[in-house]
Amino acid sequence: MSMTLNFDVLLDYTDWERQKWREWFQQRGDQALEVSAGPRGDGRFEMVGDLVRHIFSAEKRYIERLGARPLTDTASLPNRNAKALFHFGDQSRKELREFLTAYPADDWDRPQDFKILNYEIEATPRKIVVHVLMHEIRHWAQIATLLRLNGLPVEWRDFLFSPVLSSAVERAQQQHS
Repeated sequence: MSMTLNFDVLLDYTDWERQKWREWFQQRGDQALEVSAGPRGDGRFEMVGDLVRHIFSAEKRYIERLGARPLTDTASLPNRNAKALFHFGDQSRKELREFLTAYPADDWDRPQDFKILNYEIEATPRKIVVHVLMHEIRHWAQIATLLRLNGLPVEWRDFLFSPVLSSAVERAQQQHS
């Protein structure tokens, strides 16, 4: 059985998730971005704000790579300012959507060579875009876990609970007898 999904499903889901996170950080303030990412990381991410910046930076840089443009240095983007981070995320998402609209249909499955960190990678643009969207989803889950472990509740953000693909979700009321 063959089934295909277009990028719209993951784009719509990550757009919804970004909006939920934007609202969450607005309600709790920028200090939530300072929650530690934990002592066992690889040294790139000290706090939640670093991970948020990384999500949006990766999206922007992959689109720049696919467009053979110079990579943006995002190190100076404030990692303790939710408004600035999500504004940058809006820009990176706009560029991704523009790329998806303008990219030649015949080139989606043509492998390209990329240098990413210390790796040489051959991948198709289709694979890169799927990676960008899945990368974001994985990091938002990581952030939710870090925040919950630090006593900051985060509502469920699973795909099933999103409005994408028209799911209806209601919280069941517990009955006490």
